[in-house]
Amino acid sequence: MQGADRSLRGKLRRRLARLAARHAAPASPSRPMVSFCFDDAPQSAALAGADILEARGLKGTYFISMGLAGQDGPMGANADAAQLGRLLEAGHEIGCHTFSHLNCGTAPAGAVEGEADRNLQALGALGAPPPVTFAYPYGEVSAVAKATLGKRFFLSRALHHGLIGRGSDLNQAPAVGIEGPGGEAVARHWLRRALNERAWLILYSHDVREGPSPFGCTPDALAGLAD
Repeated sequence: MQGADRSLRGKLRRRLARLAARHAAPASPSRPMVSFCFDDAPQSAALAGADILEARGLKGTYFISMGLAGQDGPMGANADAAQLGRLLEAGHEIGCHTFSHLNCGTAPAGAVEGEADRNLQALGALGAPPPVTFAYPYGEVSAVAKATLGKRFFLSRALHHGLIGRGSDLNQAPAVGIEGPGGEAVARHWLRRALNERAWLILYSHDVREGPSPFGCTPDALAGLAD
């Protein structure tokens, strides 16, 4: 997986994007909230991840790049059409990525728009309702991408840490990854903050398996956070 651009230029682009094309949340949640999300939907997330949430009466959000569905990836095979259909039947939310996992941080507006529209069409053919949420692949975002995608989605999620409350930018919403050896501890820290501040926390991962990728988590970590 490419990962976010860690260069000074990439960091400045993402930081400056926070000042542009904002969509401020009109109010804070009436109570603390947490969302569990899975990017790219490796099969382990669609199977083990879904089982863990469903066993606790919870549903997740799966951000799908339909151009990668059923293909092998750096975090294992991605969920295929049948597995995605099963997620829909179980009531999980299907969110939008770009069709080919396009980097929205450097792509022109026309490419971002075309990739999002192509992905929306493919998700519709799968039987998914029109997604209201989007996740920027690699967490890469620009002012151009925000302005383009803000017309299509209620919320577009980035990867910088934070909570969502009144005034938060829904076109570049913060999130916290459950990833790496310390991922569960970091997520618990933000869960406590969400509880204390009565805010909305978005947690995300990729694969869910023993010996996960650097961008994934173990089943035990996900189960512990969902309990």
